[in-house]
Amino acid sequence: MSAPAGLPPWARLGTERRAHVERVAALLRQWADAGGVPAAERDRWLRAAYLHDALRDASPDELARLAPDAWGVPSLRHGPAAARLAAEQGETDRGVLRAVHYHSVGYAGWDRVGRLLYLADYLEPGRAFREEERKAQAARVPHEPDSVLREVAAERLRWVLDAGRPLLTESVEFWNGLVASS
Repeated sequence: MSAPAGLPPWARLGTERRAHVERVAALLRQWADAGGVPAAERDRWLRAAYLHDALRDASPDELARLAPDAWGVPSLRHGPAAARLAAEQGETDRGVLRAVHYHSVGYAGWDRVGRLLYLADYLEPGRAFREEERKAQAARVPHEPDSVLREVAAERLRWVLDAGRPLLTESVEFWNGLVASS
């Protein structure tokens, strides 16, 4: 059983993060409308949007309890923790749960909802970097989702490399799957 789209009652996020989630959901709605996406699929996208950062501002202890592993990176625990809690609260759609779990790192096994959440999370207009370029990318998503996905994944991987951080296995497998299918 899956709940209707909207922030779950167990969400732990402040005003800024709520605004981010609303912008992600609005972008996904826009893409669904532009693509004539059926209502059931649109609802999946919106559930993922509202769940992806639902625990972004939860306490470190709560996140550690819900997602003790999370790649050994505490700042990435919110996705796996939210996916776990959503499942415990009745979300049964594996695609939605995987989208939420891996939204920060990428996942080769994603269906459409995961790929689009990954894009919307990065391209939402409230992020204050490369605003015009990201706006143009967002406008292309309904017609060129695969091309934009490769561009965004490359940008995100470059950021990790430039920051001197290790690449996660899931991120590498996601990238390899994208380039193998192009």
